[in-house]
Amino acid sequence: MFCQQCEETARNLGCTAGGVCGKSNDTACYQDAVNFVLSGIAYRRIHQPKGAKIPANTSAQDTFVVEALFATLTNVNFDESRFDAYLKKAIAYRDAYPQIPGEPKACSWVPKSREDIIILDGGIGLLSIEDPNERSLFSLLLFALKGMCAYYSHAEVLGKTDPAIVNFIYKGLASRFEKHSFGERAALVMESGKVGAQVLALLDSANKRYGVTEITNVNCGVGKNPGILVTGHDLKDLYMLLRQTEGKGVDVYTHGEMLIAHAHPCFKKFPHLIGNYGTSWANQKAEFPSFNGPILFTTNCLVPPPDTYKGRIYTTGSVGFPNAVHIPEKPDGSKDFSSIIACAKKCDPPKDLECGDLVTGAGHDAVLALAPKVLDLVKRGKIKHFVVMAGCDGRHKERAYYTEFAKALPKDVIILTAGCAKYRYNRLGLGDIEGIPRVLDAGQCNDSYSLVVIAQELAKALGVEVGELPLSFNIAWYEQKAILVFLVLLALGIKNIMIGPNLPACLSPDVLNMLVKEFGVQPNTTVPEDMKKLGITR
Repeated sequence: MFCQQCEETARNLGCTAGGVCGKSNDTACYQDAVNFVLSGIAYRRIHQPKGAKIPANTSAQDTFVVEALFATLTNVNFDESRFDAYLKKAIAYRDAYPQIPGEPKACSWVPKSREDIIILDGGIGLLSIEDPNERSLFSLLLFALKGMCAYYSHAEVLGKTDPAIVNFIYKGLASRFEKHSFGERAALVMESGKVGAQVLALLDSANKRYGVTEITNVNCGVGKNPGILVTGHDLKDLYMLLRQTEGKGVDVYTHGEMLIAHAHPCFKKFPHLIGNYGTSWANQKAEFPSFNGPILFTTNCLVPPPDTYKGRIYTTGSVGFPNAVHIPEKPDGSKDFSSIIACAKKCDPPKDLECGDLVTGAGHDAVLALAPKVLDLVKRGKIKHFVVMAGCDGRHKERAYYTEFAKALPKDVIILTAGCAKYRYNRLGLGDIEGIPRVLDAGQCNDSYSLVVIAQELAKALGVEVGELPLSFNIAWYEQKAILVFLVLLALGIKNIMIGPNLPACLSPDVLNMLVKEFGVQPNTTVPEDMKKLGITR
């Protein structure tokens, strides 16, 4: 096993015996095998000579590639049997294409036994890429593609697709078996940021099916009925569950990044959507036992559950865990949630965690509606700085840095946030500036797109470039969606981004030097020092 795709990777070098996330060596190797064969599909698809007999309709294959790559993202799927099925299906899709004369031998790899998958020196893991710079750049690209597939799958289930995005996913995967210079591979990584911006815009448009978000105060208490807790990111799953639980005596709660649902007008129509329960994914082992009812995992954020609630785990979509009840999608796109509803009815109501209510829904539409007031506050010196503190939460103690950073900010600074990183400071009671909340939460990590739109529109209104705004970026990352968002920011011309708690372990010295030299990327250090670097003065 060798995995360094998340921020918590062992010793900031790589997990080699078992994943810090909880995945086993064997599951990690199956994931590597799936990624490897997906690259084979892409290579054969792209490099077929003219006149070759190739599959006429690849829509099912395209959906499969997106789902399978998404399943290998951190904290999505720990079910080895599911990856075994993914692997067999991937090989079948690859072999539906004719072999290409002169293709790399590895492109035709087929495991003859389970041991062929588990033995990494067979050449299926990222360590099989010997050149450190090539491995570093392809790793960055692969991680961005995983994030891209996650966001694209959310848009796809809502009916929004874009063939150009899918074509880039194939292009990136195929590059594993192609010869490229350092500059060419670096250009591919930067291109993933440009395509990533298209994916975020696509998902932003797709989520408007549920209405434009409104700045909303969200109840974080509990009701008297038994409940179902929905975590992850998929709004369609939540909507279908709410429809199926109407009048059943079962309440529904959001968790983590599903908090934003309460700001969509469509979800406000369901009185049995009681509120948000708990904090971020990183605290689920401490919080989920108190919920008492079943938990539905719709996308990533699954932590291997202890016995206290293992029997109440339900998964859907790309998510999987051994022996959990998986709720599949039907051919018409619907899902039958009767099993989780029946489980909930047998459970006690949730125990109140007494966390305190939250405010969310500050997407670009909501904030730009307040633009005249915000601009007036900026011109009058009441708002002196904006700091983007979007990104991920995690379990490491070093993440207390973000709480301390938020506490130390002067009272004339606005925090723009999205993703689960907000749970480090969204209950600090930082107040407002003449009615404008000092913490403006756009929603999920994909809603970082909103923060870019806000910055661009503010710059336009003030007649300056984005780089001239009193705006800083202090980003917390954890997994591959955050890598994609980071590359999106670079592609949009955002420079001097501060990132932490650690820089990605996959960065070789040369690749890191490129990011520092061309974009001013910097690691965070201490709160006082970083405030100086970002130009935030008391």
